[in-house]
Amino acid sequence: MKIHEYQARDILSQAGVPVPPAVTIDNADDAARVFKDVTKDMGQKKLAVVKAQVHAGGRGKAGFVKLVKTPEEATEAARFMLSNKMVSVQTGPEGLEVTKLLMAAGVDIAHEYYLAITTDRKTRRHVLIASSEGGVEIEKVAEENPDAIVRERLHPLLGLQPYQARKVAFALGFKGKLVNQAVKTMMALAKVFLEKDCSIAEINPLIVTPPSDAHPDGELLAIDAKFNFDDNALFRHKDLQGMFDPTEENPSELRAQRMGLSYIALDGNIGCLVNGAGLAMATMDTIALEGGTPANFLDVGGSASEEAVTEAFRIILDDKAVKGVLVNIFGGIMDCAVIAQGIVNAATEIGFEVPLVVRLEGTNVEAGRKILEDASGKLTTLQAAKDLGDAAKKVAAAVA
Repeated sequence: MKIHEYQARDILSQAGVPVPPAVTIDNADDAARVFKDVTKDMGQKKLAVVKAQVHAGGRGKAGFVKLVKTPEEATEAARFMLSNKMVSVQTGPEGLEVTKLLMAAGVDIAHEYYLAITTDRKTRRHVLIASSEGGVEIEKVAEENPDAIVRERLHPLLGLQPYQARKVAFALGFKGKLVNQAVKTMMALAKVFLEKDCSIAEINPLIVTPPSDAHPDGELLAIDAKFNFDDNALFRHKDLQGMFDPTEENPSELRAQRMGLSYIALDGNIGCLVNGAGLAMATMDTIALEGGTPANFLDVGGSASEEAVTEAFRIILDDKAVKGVLVNIFGGIMDCAVIAQGIVNAATEIGFEVPLVVRLEGTNVEAGRKILEDASGKLTTLQAAKDLGDAAKKVAAAVA
């Protein structure tokens, strides 16, 4: 599960990480008043940042992060963001609708850093990742200048230790009182990561302000943050469940979730309905091998009901890009005759107009194939396949 930046900032603040004051709004008419509130302690030189709250990166390049110096500029920026879809490399050409904005007090920046904790699948351990080149796409930094990335793996039981955080702070070039500030921030981030069952906890950028009378070495502030959480652990976190924003999710994926289906929308034109995650991946690979492009990943599980299969078909066919559907069922726990009858009933109820290729294998498969054969008269787009390769060839040819 993902959350918005303003929610991530609240989590960091509660953990003791310094975060500039900010307010969220959903109406452009509130922008001028909020600008005055967040900049009231800044004297004559006022500056604020208006940021779209969406679950996608690339906001700055898309024009959905704007620095504003007056209430009028704040209102103009808010109106633009709330009335236009944000299109970036992460959203696709369809873009995302913006319904919330974060307005924060502007801060002077002397340097930007990157700080995150995630899981290193190669070593099967959590890892602290840091760089002195923050504020940009960290993937580009890792590709173009890998030496700029500092990694420190966490102990499986003890987590991040203070000496490790200090080691990273020195590697990033922190000096004076900034060292202890950096250590405190890293330890707080590591604590949040473990306590909240995160899959990633990221601060980018973590900034240092110029020296001042109050902070001779500068002050460390988190001005942007991102948290993703392990869905399987959300039952332990009622507070996080309340942060879920359904408007940021694919509606079809939410429908599937309510029916106990695992569905992920893709950009192809061949819908897939499969029982088992591994078999679903193999089905998608085989479709691609035959020159087709999968429109989705959909696992109906090991004991899908006729109701679930019917809803799965509806979800697939609601995608207007789908030109054909491949059903691949292996009857281990499931009886092929039962699932075949469920497919026929569901397809009849919905009314199939696109090619439907069905491959069955496993328990009671002959009876299942007979049901499909008998139904082919009323389901004119239905084709039975003898194996997965045959099914992929037939559906790829049908949509070509």
